[in-house]
Amino acid sequence: MIQLTKQQARQFLLLKHGLMDSYRFLGKQGVVDFVRQVGCIQYDPIDVCGKNAELVLQSRVKGFNKEMLEELLYQDRLLVDYPDKNLAIIPLEDWPYFERYRQAARQHEQSFPQMKELKRQVLTSLQNNGPLSSHELKVDGDFTWQSAIHWSGGTNVSRSMLEQMYSAGELIIHHKKGTRKYYDVAKNYIPSNLLNAAEPLEDELEHYKWRVLRRIGGVGLLWNRASDAWLHIWGLKATQRNEVFRQLLIEDEIVEINVEPIKDTLYCLKADLPLVEAVIQNTKSTTKQRCELIAPLDNLIWDRKLIHMLFDFDYTWEIYTPASKRKFGHYVLPLLYGDKFVGRAEIVALRKEGILVVKGIWLESGIKLTNKLRTSLNHCFHRFALFNDCQVLKIESEF
Repeated sequence: MIQLTKQQARQFLLLKHGLMDSYRFLGKQGVVDFVRQVGCIQYDPIDVCGKNAELVLQSRVKGFNKEMLEELLYQDRLLVDYPDKNLAIIPLEDWPYFERYRQAARQHEQSFPQMKELKRQVLTSLQNNGPLSSHELKVDGDFTWQSAIHWSGGTNVSRSMLEQMYSAGELIIHHKKGTRKYYDVAKNYIPSNLLNAAEPLEDELEHYKWRVLRRIGGVGLLWNRASDAWLHIWGLKATQRNEVFRQLLIEDEIVEINVEPIKDTLYCLKADLPLVEAVIQNTKSTTKQRCELIAPLDNLIWDRKLIHMLFDFDYTWEIYTPASKRKFGHYVLPLLYGDKFVGRAEIVALRKEGILVVKGIWLESGIKLTNKLRTSLNHCFHRFALFNDCQVLKIESEF
């Protein structure tokens, strides 16, 4: 078992995520490299100052702009929208590993005898009109359905059919306009060797092992306990998770990490040992103090309890909290500086006016606002304004 201090554990996580020292992910290729490293990034349609996936990437990828992600998803097709940790963006080459979920969706639809005719109508409409959203698709029938694997059920026949066929792998999201999704036939965009690939891991335990390894790699350090980091891995209960960890240790795929004073054992990928050893030996420079705004559903903070233990930072996304009960604000992003979370900020992008408004800044207790930190915060907010296509930065809260 490897022993790490809390600071070493923090530095390992941040270096792995490309959030510390010099940027390690660069430009459009950097987006692909990062998504492949973490397996998936969560998608959320809410856009107050950038959508969640965009916020994840802007903090790590030097030169990132929102058009890069759009191109990789809907022109280059190197990434694809598909549920992983809830709504997600995954590398296209991982498509076969989710075949069991598409099979479940196809089996689910067998209970509905009207499905064949409704599918015919959907495919005919797409063939005649090109990519369609549920608002434009007209299907004759009386059918609403709750998805077997997707994040929501349809509220009308058109939406129900699009989401069912998407879940079954017959359709993909062709593009989005705001929060509206446009669908088209999957075989027109996904290579047949991927689209028609058999399930690579038919054994359920082997599939769980692949998913758990993917999630550990997606965060960097995780423990074998209940966690939001395991969301949407069907059937992965404590018993199955214990067996997965036992086998991954035997197979030398993961490494045990002890971080004082955390009682639970943490785990990282065996492949990340060189980075762990570099942190221990201090051969990796940690002198560059970057300041970054972190996404509310960022991979780094998927396990909020673990982040609290390692960083002494308690973060709750209060967007769904009633206004009267919020401690901070509606859409508040953590502020990372060096190897610490130093505070949080509520930010709104007024894009029509070209203004980025920093409505509130809350520094953590014990954080001293030095000239260096103030300069870094200002630089971070100015970069964030440009990321949101805003030419003017307005800071309403003193810090």
